[in-house]
Amino acid sequence: MYAVVNIAGHQVKVDKGQRLRVPRLQVEEGSTQEFTDVLMVSGEGETKVGSPTVEGASVSATVVGHGRGDKIVIFKKKKRKKYRRRTGHRQDYTEIQVENIVLPN
Repeated sequence: MYAVVNIAGHQVKVDKGQRLRVPRLQVEEGSTQEFTDVLMVSGEGETKVGSPTVEGASVSATVVGHGRGDKIVIFKKKKRKKYRRRTGHRQDYTEIQVENIVLPN
């Protein structure tokens, strides 16, 4: 059984018991988060696709922790012009564990 869920503007395929990193959510560590923007649910031999969401379907997940990803280095250069810029970026994320996928009736 799996579902495709819209989490913070990203479409994510989730399975029950799966741990994944999503863009930073403003929730406490250890709390349970309910996602109701379920775009598709597949399980028990049938698949339901929403337009735009599946009514009555939801995904509950526990927030494991927050963190920052690896640094990405951005380097710009223009040859023969003495122009060089070096910057970096680290993306914030929230790690969640999917506890339950609720199917619509």
